[in-house]
Amino acid sequence: MLAKRVQVFSESVIREMTRLAQAHQAINLGQGMPDFPAPQIIKDAAIQAIQEDFNQYAITWGAPGLRRAIAEKMRRFNGIECDPETMITVCCGATECMMATMLATIDPGDEVIIFQPFYENYGPDALLTGATPRFVQLRPPGWGFDPDELRAAFNSKTRAIILNTPNNPTGHIFTHAELSLIAELCQEYDALAFADEIYEYIRYSDKPHLSIATLPGMADRTVTISGLSKTFSITGWRLGYCVASPELTTGIRKAHDFLTVGAPHPLQVAGAVAMGLPDSYYTSLCEGYRKRRELFLPYLHQAGFTVYEPEGAYYVMVDIRPLGFANDTAFVQQMIREIGVSAVPGSSFFSPKESGSHLVRFMFAKRDETLHAAGERLQRLRALRPTTVSGQ
Repeated sequence: MLAKRVQVFSESVIREMTRLAQAHQAINLGQGMPDFPAPQIIKDAAIQAIQEDFNQYAITWGAPGLRRAIAEKMRRFNGIECDPETMITVCCGATECMMATMLATIDPGDEVIIFQPFYENYGPDALLTGATPRFVQLRPPGWGFDPDELRAAFNSKTRAIILNTPNNPTGHIFTHAELSLIAELCQEYDALAFADEIYEYIRYSDKPHLSIATLPGMADRTVTISGLSKTFSITGWRLGYCVASPELTTGIRKAHDFLTVGAPHPLQVAGAVAMGLPDSYYTSLCEGYRKRRELFLPYLHQAGFTVYEPEGAYYVMVDIRPLGFANDTAFVQQMIREIGVSAVPGSSFFSPKESGSHLVRFMFAKRDETLHAAGERLQRLRALRPTTVSGQ
């Protein structure tokens, strides 16, 4: 009774692990949602917007004030000039941005290149449009890619490439050289670039965040996607945005209109306030996550994992084989039940899934006390025995 398009992928493993964590009252270091409050000024702005009756539909592609704030942010931070009237679409989260973008630009039979490990939505997004995903490996410890492998993935059927920088789940920040090669291949094969930059402000070194849309020849063939969820700790508000040429934006707006009509109006009004925060907010944001990384990663080392230190975002990939485990899903399930800590099986970020069966992703967007509690529980992992895990 189901359409074929929904029979070729499973439900979200990330959300599944959250449900399992809740059932066992485990500390959730799986799904990327903070357990600390959003800035008070943003919450107050949302309450005020509701009280002032911004409670009906906004313009489908975004409240004017938020689009103007996005345009100013893109100019100042990303180096991208964009007209808020013709080049910006506000969606229900960056997740909808990617789906609307793909529905607007991809036809059945097209191919879409995806770096893996990948955010788990990208593969299903491609399949829902009738496209064929082609995967290119990011390899540890630095999570770079092989230029020859990327060249081999491009062909006459390539319609687009998806890149996520800083990357979820690896934390890799794509370099200028890497982005330049992607840009060169996109132009050679007349392909688009879908740049998911949702973690753009969360970086742990002087390595800059670069938007591929600023590279020569890429302005009109890039859709830059970002949002407010990660930057302002408001993942439940579902505010994302696409920035693209007027031609691409016209199609994205059509798809968005019939997917969701529009994002919540009062939250968009508050979002404009959020995007007007001073530079000191972003400096503090980055420093706060750097401290969390420095607090949490030693616990992972002490627990016995091989740890791949992230350059950005708030996730860390670890190898579970030093602990004697080889099945990521069974390992995470046992960890939730017996240790009381949740993570995400690495296989959910790969195709075929077996390629990631030795990896697990933890997230550290949590209060210090939460990370300390999780870290202390993880020290009991060495006492677990793989033979006790179902499926191993």
